[in-house]
Amino acid sequence: MTAFSSAHTLATLASEGEHGGNHESLSPYLTGGAALAILLLLLIITTRFNRDR
Repeated sequence: MTAFSSAHTLATLASEGEHGGNHESLSPYLTGGAALAILLLLLIITTRFNRDR
């Protein structure tokens, strides 16, 4: 078994998984929106505490 074929087999198994990689309760828009909100909050906190003057 070559490295390429074993990597392909592992990638196929990881992508299929038990439920095919998708979970019904996770909305991509909700997940992305929450990540964006958290990153914006961290940006605001960082810029507020990073005042040199």
